[in-house]
Amino acid sequence: MNAHVPYVCRDIVDLVTEYLDGGLSRNERLGFERHVAICPPCRAHLSQMRRVVRAAPALGGEELPSPLRDELLRAFADWRVEQES
Repeated sequence: MNAHVPYVCRDIVDLVTEYLDGGLSRNERLGFERHVAICPPCRAHLSQMRRVVRAAPALGGEELPSPLRDELLRAFADWRVEQES
């Protein structure tokens, strides 16, 4: 992805984990931050992902119960579909 081309919401969803892990290049990070600064839904998604990252250690590495895992996967899939429409 090129920072000279404005990112769209789908890019942000695809890059959020790398962003939080510090894995983006300088240009990618700047493009990511530029988009998030002007896009409330992506800002909300980033905020949600930060909360997930902060809460993850409390899970203790245990597997999520299947119904909860399925519900979370459905929620993220539904959010992504809404963003694409």
